[in-house]
Amino acid sequence: MRALRHLNKYFLKYKYRLLIGLVITIIARVFATLVPSFVGKSVDVVQQYLNNEVSSLDEVKSGLIFNILLIFGSVLISAFFTFLMRQTFIVVSRFIEFDLKNEVFQHYEKLSLNFYKKNRTGDLMNRISEDVSRVRMYVGPAIMYSVNTLTLFVVVIGYMISIAPELTLYTVAPLPILSVSIYKLSVAIHKRSTVVQEFLSKLTTFTQESFSGITVIKAYGIETQTHDNFTELSNTSRDKNLDLAKVQALFFPLMVLLIGFSNILVIYIGGQQYLDGTIKDVGIIVQFILYVNMLTWPVATVGWVSSIIQQAEASQSRINEFLSQEPEITNTVTKNTPIQGNISFDNVSFIYDDTNITALDNVSFEIKNGETIGVVGKTGSGKSTILDLIGRLYDVSSGEIRIDGIPIRDLNLTDIRERIGYVPQDAFLFSDSIRNNIKFGKENATDDEVYQAAKDAVVHKNIIGFKAKYETVLGERGITLSGGQKQRVSIARAIIKNPSILLFDDCLSAVDTETEEEILQNINKISKDKTTFIVSHRVSTTKNADKIIVLENGKITQQGTHNQLLKIDGYYKELYLKQLSEKEI
Repeated sequence: MRALRHLNKYFLKYKYRLLIGLVITIIARVFATLVPSFVGKSVDVVQQYLNNEVSSLDEVKSGLIFNILLIFGSVLISAFFTFLMRQTFIVVSRFIEFDLKNEVFQHYEKLSLNFYKKNRTGDLMNRISEDVSRVRMYVGPAIMYSVNTLTLFVVVIGYMISIAPELTLYTVAPLPILSVSIYKLSVAIHKRSTVVQEFLSKLTTFTQESFSGITVIKAYGIETQTHDNFTELSNTSRDKNLDLAKVQALFFPLMVLLIGFSNILVIYIGGQQYLDGTIKDVGIIVQFILYVNMLTWPVATVGWVSSIIQQAEASQSRINEFLSQEPEITNTVTKNTPIQGNISFDNVSFIYDDTNITALDNVSFEIKNGETIGVVGKTGSGKSTILDLIGRLYDVSSGEIRIDGIPIRDLNLTDIRERIGYVPQDAFLFSDSIRNNIKFGKENATDDEVYQAAKDAVVHKNIIGFKAKYETVLGERGITLSGGQKQRVSIARAIIKNPSILLFDDCLSAVDTETEEEILQNINKISKDKTTFIVSHRVSTTKNADKIIVLENGKITQQGTHNQLLKIDGYYKELYLKQLSEKEI
């Protein structure tokens, strides 16, 4: 149970609730164990009448009625406190589930981009849903039934020993066999539970990717192939679950067998002791039979609880695997560090550790607050990497990035990202209204601010043309909108934030040149007091920038203004002439 030690902090957090649950459980079990003693006394009353020890039938009736009332009262009190017991332990388990899911999600948010490159979304989702749910079964039902069983055993066996020690010894004789059996089965369950959870993650990942890529699946007509792959994966998952179920299925029959054997021992040994006078009252034998059967379900739950714990152990191990991973990018500064927007790259190099590709190689440039810099280059030349490094999504391999003359690692990470408005190359929109997607850049933005941002991004007219206008709810990843509309809503989201630094990563590739020109004019007005980076494959997008750098294989091969670069033979001039001829054609 080493992995489950991670939950100890939550047990401490809710210790008072758990202690109350323990007290309630003890009260419930004490009253439950009174019932067999009252039944035994009722049998003794009848036996005394049959043995002519009591001659009055009215006295027998009154004795039986009194015991029946005691039985009824004990059952009611036990039921009431059992209800409170369930409310206490199950509610605590839900609180812990809530806390654990939040802990996992918050840790996911802290982890760096490399983590998400190496792990699949389906697996991440499975660990925060299915695995946490299995852990909840441990902190709720498993602990509740364990406390319930332990309390019942202590109370029942303690009482049994007080009235018939030798008979009690025979009654509990099968329990060591039960313990050994549970241990061996638990080991098998632990191994198979781990395999089941791994295959469930694979199944979740495959399903999630299939739904996300349904357009490609339909376009290529590979529904049958995808279905066959899903069937193969689900059949394997089914087989692994059946392997687990076969082991789990041994528990309950084993419990029933051992309890049945205990009943036989009680009747046989108890009967002999009654005949030889060791036990004087038949009621004691009746009590023991009731007590043994009262222990049937708790003993059966030992196996069930053991199974739950093994599954929870496997799931918590998978959760801990991610929780133990430290984010590569950490905020080392606690004090606030204001960001103006003066940025310099000093011999910056960067290598992606997952592919070992050198994205940037000794890149140096400087841009001051209020200036606009254009970044041009072929695909894979390192343009987007520059923007990722400014937002400190990665740390440089060598060299140094400074903002306002301070090394970027010595700045408060939260302050950096709060002062950046970023429009990615692949515009991502959430499955929410268009209004909320724009307000994602500024949560407390007014409607007028939302409309103005949409107008600046030249998407307002498109939005008001929709039936629900700004309340239009988008599909997953903004699939409801066209590529150009998604890009412009993303631009509006960055503009409304009013940041110190604007990063545009080829975010006008899906709009026509007329709309592009209008958006650029608006951006020029907005970015007069902001540092602006515009990455693009189009010369028309970057031509008005204060400075343009040309990247090739991660190195700066040219830099200057639009007019300066046109006077120099090289990639920029070739690109300009090519695009100019295409426009004329």
